Amino acid sequence: MDALRALLYEVSVTPKPGLVDPTSQGPHPDMTVFTFIDSALSLQPYFTQCVAAGMAFTGSDLTDLFGQIRPFGVAAERAMRAATNSVNTHKGAIFSLGILVTASAYAAKAGLELRTTVKEMLHGLTTHDFDGLADKPSNQLTAGEKLYLRDGITGIRGEAEAGYPTVFNMALPVLRQSTGTLNQRLLDTLLTIVANSTDTNLVKRAGSADIVPWAHQQAQEYLAAGGSKTTAGWAKLVELNRVFERDNLSLGGSADLLILTAFLGLREGVIENDSFNL
Repeated sequence: MDALRALLYEVSVTPKPGLVDPTSQGPHPDMTVFTFIDSALSLQPYFTQCVAAGMAFTGSDLTDLFGQIRPFGVAAERAMRAATNSVNTHKGAIFSLGILVTASAYAAKAGLELRTTVKEMLHGLTTHDFDGLADKPSNQLTAGEKLYLRDGITGIRGEAEAGYPTVFNMALPVLRQSTGTLNQRLLDTLLTIVANSTDTNLVKRAGSADIVPWAHQQAQEYLAAGGSKTTAGWAKLVELNRVFERDNLSLGGSADLLILTAFLGLREGVIENDSFNL
């Protein structure tokens, strides 16, 4: 299944600043690549449920379809934590990849455009999920809710409700046009995501949204240097890898968007089975 492959492809890419890969745990001492493999495998039944829900849905309001899969996501998170000894490896991917898998199944059946389907499924999501947060006890707020109240950052909910513009407008076009090994292509796609998005995991680790312009600049310097296929680009990547580990910074949100991009690339045939050569 393309969803499972996308999860495994993301964790296999190396070196990834602020993330776990086959050669480094990065700033995540409680995780290894094997943790991510176990996590990914635990989610296969969830994606099967999402496909079935998308194929079976006959209603006129696609927000009802999103409502149907949300309980599946809650159960999938429990399965993930059971497989990883309670480590949060793929919570963001459970949310976003579940949406894309469900929307893909429904759009294919109904003959609709995928991104339009996503937007209709998630219409009003941020308003619904963030309503009344100011009255919620602080010890019950999630990290994303705290960032919204403090900085007005809508995070992955805002990205999702807008139809994943970072993925569709930025990352996927770069992946389509990229050359080199799949590792190189996905590295360049990842840094394109970092250069064009607000990673809430990064903001949380840094303790301030002031980190975002710095991250954008670093990613842009990498891309301007030619990316993973040039000596200068690779040197920049190695430097970023060291800085992120030293400063305990994570790019977990960017990793989730790379998973979505890889999923779409697999569906389109942009990624070929034999192209992963390090």
